[in-house]
Amino acid sequence: MKILHVIPSYYPATYWGGPIFTAYALNNALAKFSGITLKVLTTDTAGLLPSQRLDYALLDDLYPNQEVLMTPRIAGASVSIELLRKLPSLVRWADVVHLTAIYSFPTIPTLLICRMLRKPVVWSPHGAIQDAHEWPGSKRKNLKRVWEMLCSFLITKEKVIVHVTSERERVATQTRIPKAKAAIVPNGVEIPNAMSQRSWVPEGKLRLLYLGRLAPKKGIENLLHAMAILNDQTVILSIHGTGDAVYARNLCDLANKLGILNKNVFFVGHVDGNPKTQAFYHADACVVPSHTECFCMVVAEALAHGVPVIASHGTPWADLETKHCGLWVGNSPESLAQAITGIRSMELAAMGNRGREWMKQEFSWSSVAHNMLKLYKEIVSRN
Repeated sequence: MKILHVIPSYYPATYWGGPIFTAYALNNALAKFSGITLKVLTTDTAGLLPSQRLDYALLDDLYPNQEVLMTPRIAGASVSIELLRKLPSLVRWADVVHLTAIYSFPTIPTLLICRMLRKPVVWSPHGAIQDAHEWPGSKRKNLKRVWEMLCSFLITKEKVIVHVTSERERVATQTRIPKAKAAIVPNGVEIPNAMSQRSWVPEGKLRLLYLGRLAPKKGIENLLHAMAILNDQTVILSIHGTGDAVYARNLCDLANKLGILNKNVFFVGHVDGNPKTQAFYHADACVVPSHTECFCMVVAEALAHGVPVIASHGTPWADLETKHCGLWVGNSPESLAQAITGIRSMELAAMGNRGREWMKQEFSWSSVAHNMLKLYKEIVSRN
C-alpha cells in the first residue's frame, strides 16, 4: 500500500505541539509493516518566525523507512508554493492520503486535489474541530465555520473518513461537518523500556508537573490559582512548555501577583528528549487542567512513565479513576486544589505502576498503527 501523509509541520518541529509527536510516532510504526511505502509531504516550519526553519538536509536519520519531502515555508505558519507544486503528482501516486490538521494551508488544496483525482482520504483534525466547537475562547470562530463549510463541500462520505481519538471528538466533528464519517482510533504512546528507581514526595514535598503548550485553552491560570489557594510551600509546581510570548509573560505576571512565582511555582521552558524524561522522573503527579482536549498526549506520556495524573473533565480520561491511576476532576481552582490535596495521601507508586501497565496493554504504537492500517484498507477497498 502506498500512503501519502500531508501535514503542515513535522518532527522535529516540536513547537507546534502534540500532533507533531503523534504523527511522527504513527508513521514510524506504520513504516515497519511489510508492503507499506510511506511518503510525507510537509514544510520546513519550526515556529512562528520566518527564521524558525528545520534544516532538512540534516534530518535524514530521523525518518527510517519513509521518504519525507520538506518544502520551504514562505509565509504564515505553513504556506508553501513548493508543497502545492508537489501535491498533485504525489496524490496521484498514493493509494490513500492521510491529511493531518484542518485550519491550515495544506488542508483545502489536499481535499480539492483528492476529490479531483478520486483518492480516498483519512483526515486527522487532532482536536482542532472539537476546540472550535466546545471552547468559548477559540479564536476566529466565524472564519473557522466558513473554512469548515468549504471543507465539507469538498468531501464525500465514501471518500473521506475523519480520524478522531475519542467519542467526544467524534460528536463534535460530526456536528460541525455532518458529511464526514468518523472513526475512533486513539493515539499511542512510547513506553519506556525500563523505569529507574525513584523516590516519591522527597523530604515531604509533593512535586507537580505541568507539561504542554502555554495556551489559554490549557487552563493554566486555574492551576496557578489552585496553587495560591493551597498556599503550601511543600507543594511544588514545575511548568514546562512554551507558547505565545505575550501570553507566557501574562502567566508569569499572574503567578507573581499571586505570590507564588519562584517560590513554589517555576516556569522551566520547553523540554524534549532526555530532559523531558527527567521531568517525568522527578514528578510525583502530572496535572492537566485543560478546558478541552481531544486526547491529550501528555496524560498518556505521564502514565507510560509511571506518573499518576490529575486530569480535568475537559480531557477524555475518565478511566483514570476506574483504572486507579489518577483523578478526573473539574478544572476550577477549587477542584484542582482539592485533587492535589487528595492525591498526596494516595499510594503514588502503585498508581504509577497501574497506569504504566494500562498504557502497555492498550496504547502501544504498534497496536495503534495496526488499527490505522485497517482503516486505510477499509477506505481503499471501499473505493
